[in-house]
Amino acid sequence: MRSLICRTGVLIAGLLAGIGQCAPSPLNELEARIPGSCNTATNRACWSPGYDINTDYETKTPPGVVKIFNWEVKEYDNWVGPDGRMKSKVMLINGQYPGPTLQGNWGDTLVINVRNRLRLNGTSIHWHGIRQMGTNIQDGVNGVTECPIPPGGIKTYRFKLTQYGTTWYHSHFTAQYGNGVFGSIVVNGPASSNYDIDLGAYPINDYYLKTADELVVETMHTPAPPASDNVLFNGANINPAGTGGAYSRVTLTPNKRHRLRLINPSVEHNFQVSIVGHNMTVIQTDLVPVKPITTSNVFLGIGQRLDVIIEASNKPGNYWMNVTLPAANACGSSLNTAPAAIVQYANAPKGNPTDPGTVPPNPGCRDSLDYAPIVTRQAALDQFAASLQNTLDVTLETSPLVIWKVNNSAININWDRPILDYVLQGNTAYPTSENVVMVNQKNVWTYWVIENLSPVPHPMHLHGHDFLVLGASEDNAGTFNPATDKAKLASANPTRRDVTMLPPNGWIVLSFRADNPGNWLFHCHIAWHVSGGLAVDFLERVPEQKAQISLADRALYETNCAAWRHYYDNSGIVKIDSGL
Repeated sequence: MRSLICRTGVLIAGLLAGIGQCAPSPLNELEARIPGSCNTATNRACWSPGYDINTDYETKTPPGVVKIFNWEVKEYDNWVGPDGRMKSKVMLINGQYPGPTLQGNWGDTLVINVRNRLRLNGTSIHWHGIRQMGTNIQDGVNGVTECPIPPGGIKTYRFKLTQYGTTWYHSHFTAQYGNGVFGSIVVNGPASSNYDIDLGAYPINDYYLKTADELVVETMHTPAPPASDNVLFNGANINPAGTGGAYSRVTLTPNKRHRLRLINPSVEHNFQVSIVGHNMTVIQTDLVPVKPITTSNVFLGIGQRLDVIIEASNKPGNYWMNVTLPAANACGSSLNTAPAAIVQYANAPKGNPTDPGTVPPNPGCRDSLDYAPIVTRQAALDQFAASLQNTLDVTLETSPLVIWKVNNSAININWDRPILDYVLQGNTAYPTSENVVMVNQKNVWTYWVIENLSPVPHPMHLHGHDFLVLGASEDNAGTFNPATDKAKLASANPTRRDVTMLPPNGWIVLSFRADNPGNWLFHCHIAWHVSGGLAVDFLERVPEQKAQISLADRALYETNCAAWRHYYDNSGIVKIDSGL
């Protein structure tokens, strides 16, 4: 699947040099969000008449408005980044790092016009965690639901916000989001605990001076991941190797409760977050509201989100917000050995904190399964039986190149012919390299055993669904044993989200309801792993997919694919990885 066939002088189009420079966007103030008609500081459970925290958002959505956004994806050379150091190349949306935050209310429809101004790369934008109920064609995955947008091309994405909470978007074109094509999404809605101030989205991500393209090539030759050069908090940090940059600051108003929307949009880092002297109360996991849980630290795998409430009840001052990457976890490493931001009380003098805090207990690169969703779900365990048909085994090959496989096959999508082409044409001769997994059941819970036969943990993400995490093994537990492990599973309202950690040399059991016809990618969210093949494509209820695509959407799809094929087939560019 992976080959080093290249255009003369380059490995990937993103490595080509050009002209131009762009400074990072200024740090945005974290603003209060606009609530619904009955959503107040003392009643966040309410949203609007007939809609509240107990409303089943998968079956009922409030009315909303249409919001239109216009984006340009461009590349910049010799770009001076947030920590003051120069990167040879970045790719940015509207010149911003991270990209612009999409904001809407529960029930709104978003329309995003994306123009590709990159010199040689295609692009596609995936709306991470958005279910796309009935709108699979808007999921934004090149080679699966669309062809890439060619240079000079434009594509319009349109979808309804049937969920609420915090999520993000990113390019799904190879590891392009590692070059800067990502940003946050905030969907205002009810909450499971009251708060006074919404501080907005707060992404924390690994940051590399090398381009993502260079790192993809490096990770083809060694399974050991590269250490990041820095960890950025809301797009900012100091230069840990010298001068330059500035700490991100989160301002708290004394004696108020603040909602902070934590996001991990990294390409390789899974980490813990803690604030010296402060607890955090988790009220939402990914896009699922949960019963509040108060904790001294939280774990965020790549792609995961946690909405937390922070009470400003301490002595006014400055406190460190710390990111912890235990070396023993194989969960990521950074040349910034003490990644941090500053939490500052509004009435305190500006300065650096003096108390470094204590290192939180090491969860072992595992996300908590103690979060209980407000809107409950249950998948009956008497309907579950492990079999070859519902078991996905993850394996690693390191020679001659590093390749990740699922059931002995590394995914290798075709930019020119997305799997949706086969669906539209009624062609069931899916190439083996597409790693297709058929889901023919209708409106029933499907069960999946994922076994990790490698020594590395993986943040596993499913498109088109939230899944129930029925169980996860300890590290190095081996493969799933139905005789002893089925009894360990939880069925009564287990943790539900769209990303969870797969333990090293262990297993997870997931369940999702087959209620959303479409082609849904399931993959590791470490960029080098999905680039190396670690993904499958769930083809759910294929006979119903064609009917849910309007004639207008199909025409736009075919027009974009024709433009991409015309460009790509004459470009001399050769895909060297999975394409994802």
